[in-house]
Amino acid sequence: MSHPKAATEFLKDQANSQWHDETLWMIRDKRDASSKSIPEWEELRDLASDIKDNVLSNLDKYLEQFEAQALKNGIKVHWAKDAKEHNEIVLSILQEKNCEAIVKSKSILTEECHLNPYLEKQGIEVVDTDLGERIVQFLHQPPSHIVMPAIHLKKRDISALFHEKLHTEKGNEDPIYLTNAARLHLREKFLGAKVAITGVNFGIAETGEFLVCTNEGNADMGVHLADTHIACMGIEKIIPRRKDLGVFLRILARSATGQPITNYSSHFRSPAKGKEVHLVLVDNGRTRQLAREKFKNSLKCIRCGACMNTCPIYRRSGGFSYGSTVPGPIGSILSPGLDMKKYSTLPFASTLCGSCSDVCPVKINIHEQLYEWRQEITKHHGAVGKGLSMKLASGIFKSPLAYQFSGSLMRKVIKSLPKSVIYNPLNIWGKSRDLPKAPKESFQDWYKRNRHE
Repeated sequence: MSHPKAATEFLKDQANSQWHDETLWMIRDKRDASSKSIPEWEELRDLASDIKDNVLSNLDKYLEQFEAQALKNGIKVHWAKDAKEHNEIVLSILQEKNCEAIVKSKSILTEECHLNPYLEKQGIEVVDTDLGERIVQFLHQPPSHIVMPAIHLKKRDISALFHEKLHTEKGNEDPIYLTNAARLHLREKFLGAKVAITGVNFGIAETGEFLVCTNEGNADMGVHLADTHIACMGIEKIIPRRKDLGVFLRILARSATGQPITNYSSHFRSPAKGKEVHLVLVDNGRTRQLAREKFKNSLKCIRCGACMNTCPIYRRSGGFSYGSTVPGPIGSILSPGLDMKKYSTLPFASTLCGSCSDVCPVKINIHEQLYEWRQEITKHHGAVGKGLSMKLASGIFKSPLAYQFSGSLMRKVIKSLPKSVIYNPLNIWGKSRDLPKAPKESFQDWYKRNRHE
């Protein structure tokens, strides 16, 4: 995949790109206001980062402790080394229960494993019950944002979609009306499902319980009505103790949407009488990332999406331009770890401004890792189309005489060259912007002339 090509497609609709940019920046503003309401915000970030450092340094021990406690609690624990094993485990449970339809709350992990299409090929109906997820599911699209899956759509788009799928009143864009229509549609699905699938936000090694955070209560509705709960969890989601939750719950929602806390923070420790809870622990490249010293901190991510909301590239190019389950800055350091060649353009989809690192609630050094991935990708695959120009630039910059001569020459030449020559296909910079007006003299010449004044 090529991020530049996909971003170019998104940018063809300038009005929509501008709206997308402004909408996400509004959420960034909410995050800032919410975080500033807590005097100890930076201390919380430090503490969350330290806790995650401890987890990554002792992940094997915490996972064993978590499994032992979960088994004592009556939870059935499964281990999956990759997406294939994860999907096969989920399918085997559904087949054991003779289940032909499931309800599923938002889960980035199941998106990562492409669980929906896998189950659908096996004849199982999958209904995403998060409103945003259901909307993109109707459109046969993946989520464009990990917290707000349908952020790329406007009310009129959803109104037209619901008129087609749910037979709502044509042209009615009232959010309350549309949400109520979705509620009635999903209620039937909840009542008929034998099995509910959720993701996991935090697994607690000390107690063997896990936490699911939602704003709509759809995870709770699905789990409490179904006889079987399948929870899918990346192995990095472990935290050591229950009291550590107080740190993460204070930073998660504030970083994601500017809320003090998610509307529902649901603890699952033991199955209710007559019911089952299955927990699928998934690696899928996480231990490989853990072994990469420069990139292991990316596993601290708590999937708040704050880096996406602040990133000038993501805001202007949209989530689909990344071609990966997790888009934006964090996705650009996670995805190359899964397939460096496929996702080789993503680390370059950044200004390296550092805004992503500034807002990350667990202090992942995202922009530094983006830079490191650029070095790795260039080392393995080369800098396509840039090798010759970089060698030429290197030669000029190394020689003061060559630098002065080329600068003087270009200042004169660029004024007389026709636009068709300046804005040629090789001038990528000039695709969407004009070059600045050439100065009359260099800074060095100006300084020599004015240094005594």
